Amino acid sequence: MTTKFRPPSVPLVTVDPYFSVWSAADHLYDDHTRHWTNKIQGMTGLAIIDGAPRRFMGKVITQDASERLEPEALEQIDLTVEPLTTRYTFQGEGIELQVEFTTPLLLDHLDLLSRPVTYVTVQVRSMDGGAHDVKIYFDVTGEWCVHTPDQQVTWEHRLIDGRLNMMSMGTVEQPILQLAGDDTRIDWGYMVLAVPRTERVQTVIHAVTSRESYVRTGQLPSEDDHQKPRPVSDNVPVMAAEIELGSVREEWVSEYLMLAYDDIHAIEYFNQPLDAYWKRNGTTFHDMLLQSADQYEDIMQQCESFNRQLMAESLAAGGEKYRDILALTYRQAIAAHKLVADEAGRVLFFSKENFSNGCIATVDVSYPSIPLFLRYNPELVKGMMRPIYKYATSPDWPFDFAPHDVGTYPKANGQVYGENKLEYQMPIEECGNMLLMAAAVCKYEGDTDFAREHWEPLTAWAGYLLQHGLDPDNQLCTDDFAGHLAHNANLSIKAILGIAAYSYMCDQLGLQEGATYLAAARNMANEWISMADAGDHYKLTFDSANDSWSMKYNLVWDRLLGLNLFPKEVAAQELEYYKHKQNRYGLPLDSRDTYTKADWLVWCASMSATQSQFEAMIAPLWDFMNETSARVPVTDWYDTMSGKQMNFQNRSVVGGFFIQLLMSRSGINS
Repeated sequence: MTTKFRPPSVPLVTVDPYFSVWSAADHLYDDHTRHWTNKIQGMTGLAIIDGAPRRFMGKVITQDASERLEPEALEQIDLTVEPLTTRYTFQGEGIELQVEFTTPLLLDHLDLLSRPVTYVTVQVRSMDGGAHDVKIYFDVTGEWCVHTPDQQVTWEHRLIDGRLNMMSMGTVEQPILQLAGDDTRIDWGYMVLAVPRTERVQTVIHAVTSRESYVRTGQLPSEDDHQKPRPVSDNVPVMAAEIELGSVREEWVSEYLMLAYDDIHAIEYFNQPLDAYWKRNGTTFHDMLLQSADQYEDIMQQCESFNRQLMAESLAAGGEKYRDILALTYRQAIAAHKLVADEAGRVLFFSKENFSNGCIATVDVSYPSIPLFLRYNPELVKGMMRPIYKYATSPDWPFDFAPHDVGTYPKANGQVYGENKLEYQMPIEECGNMLLMAAAVCKYEGDTDFAREHWEPLTAWAGYLLQHGLDPDNQLCTDDFAGHLAHNANLSIKAILGIAAYSYMCDQLGLQEGATYLAAARNMANEWISMADAGDHYKLTFDSANDSWSMKYNLVWDRLLGLNLFPKEVAAQELEYYKHKQNRYGLPLDSRDTYTKADWLVWCASMSATQSQFEAMIAPLWDFMNETSARVPVTDWYDTMSGKQMNFQNRSVVGGFFIQLLMSRSGINS
């Protein structure tokens, strides 16, 4: 075991499901940078130190050419991942270089959150007391704006307002919002590299093969327009900036650039194109870029302050390993969404089921993710729910229970899951999820207006759970990869707590019928205890053998909403039993297999009686992230024996890891 955390993949550019690039290697120079789907979306970084070229990011050579050698790399001596910032430190040739990637995903600042901008800051100082002449070369490839490299791209250079040098690149075809699916990259809109206009900075768009001549000569190639447009696969075009830092001594010298993406339209919402949230008041892309540049210093300070706050809070709530887990997954949880505004200006916050099925606004993906958003801004939970309410109350939804999704990203035109066949739906799951999410918004926002606005479907779903929830028929739940299950004890808990959540909202709204629903939920909880009892724990299904078991992660809402339906001994007994079932990389989901769901593992851990119990339960999850060979943005579904990724990566459900923070903030586990 190493004592320093090694992320399975390191967040670099983390804005939304399309604009999302990571380093899946131990060192930033070991491999090309990659989109979260593992496809290469290259960035290359070089430092020219006293005339000597040294690589710090990506690869210079893209083709397989074993006889050509990459330039020597500076030594990477440190990697620090904070909630909003990834910082690499390199040393060599008498200098130290820091490269920071910052995406200001501040959840209480929605305009800033939705801006499609990641800042890259480079800082250099001399380490040996001498002066060193330093230039930084940085480029991004045309791979960032295509789905497949055979697509043709074109590009342009522009000066904005006389003070911002902007290069942009996009497909010739511009098929806006046409491509929908899971393993997809955006092929419309424009990838942008922007730098403040100063005498120190030069920019050029050139062919990838010209990198090698730059390494040899230290001179930027001329602008490449002779083969424009062309397929990305044909001598990949790159947008490059050279920053002349001059004679560097012991004081840090720094400069920054911005990576941005103009997606034109972001989401198709019931056949209407919607724009990113930052555009809702008529702000243009160029205006947004200028604002991002003007506010650079202030934004960096805000991000640094937030990083410190969250790191300290997570350390206090769950220990060092919990701090590491949250620092790594904060940006992932948010950037697996797209923030847009509907025609009335209301927040819509669309998740994508990454490497699951590509569904958009999936209810049982929103449900595990909400602890993060309840902690910082419940308006975003409302933004997850609004598309479901709109669809569920339309003539297009045929069932009397809640939908699973509203389409395939980025087309939110109606549910696609299970071809809308009844036997492939998740009736108890989604009704319970929507009721629990609605009650959570009431509690953490301190306001009932959102529940009142959607009272009709909430009432219908509570009625459905009353009728069908205690002993669920053979059906899917959110863990649908495990197949259909009848008499699912954990799903029954969700139904019972969903009914109680409706009662909670009734009380908040001053409606007398709340007492009836609460009494029903209490009776059901008592029945559940006898039906699921297996002596020293509770069973997987009501009709299974006593040696069956499952994570009872849905129980967590009994505490979070202060419902107190189940005796505290139920959770305590389950957690004690789980100790004996934990494998090298954590607790399995249930007795049927050795794989787990990481979000549910942390939910169960958050019901621990002591922080040391919590830390013991999540330590194997930290070990998994630190040791797994699956070098992808954190997967939530993996095998607890081998550490093998089952599927799923870069999903928003890691927002569920923040549940211990929510517990601590609410004073529940204090």
